[in-house]
Amino acid sequence: MSIEPTQTEDFVSLYRRAFTEYGTRALWNKRLIEEPTPDDALVVARALRVEGNREARRLAEQIERACRAAI
Repeated sequence: MSIEPTQTEDFVSLYRRAFTEYGTRALWNKRLIEEPTPDDALVVARALRVEGNREARRLAEQIERACRAAI
């Protein structure tokens, strides 16, 4: 099973995936935004790094890469 983002996973889909997988554990104090910006996604990535486990940190890295690619 690959944890690397596919070509279709942009920062928005990774952002939503973060809330689906880690919402109650690592993002308990964050609000899901309907149309997030790269800055919104980076806030979520930071929270995943601080509050999440190893898999959450990997997702944070994917979000950060996708945000850099979107700029």
